[in-house]
Amino acid sequence: MMNQTIKEQILAVRDTGETNMFDTNQVLAIANREGFYELVDYLLDNKKEYANFIMFGTAPGLEDDEEEN
Repeated sequence: MMNQTIKEQILAVRDTGETNMFDTNQVLAIANREGFYELVDYLLDNKKEYANFIMFGTAPGLEDDEEEN
């Protein structure tokens, strides 16, 4: 399940502008390089949930997150 730390790490990878966020292999490489090990672990087991977050901005565990809506 996604949490706020993982969300922030996804957004940090996105902000690098280095890759298409659907290229999960490259996202994993950037996350590993940046020390975002929570994101690495999350992506290995939750690619469908991750893709849903990239497309729609929502994920289980973030229901109460109203900051960036």
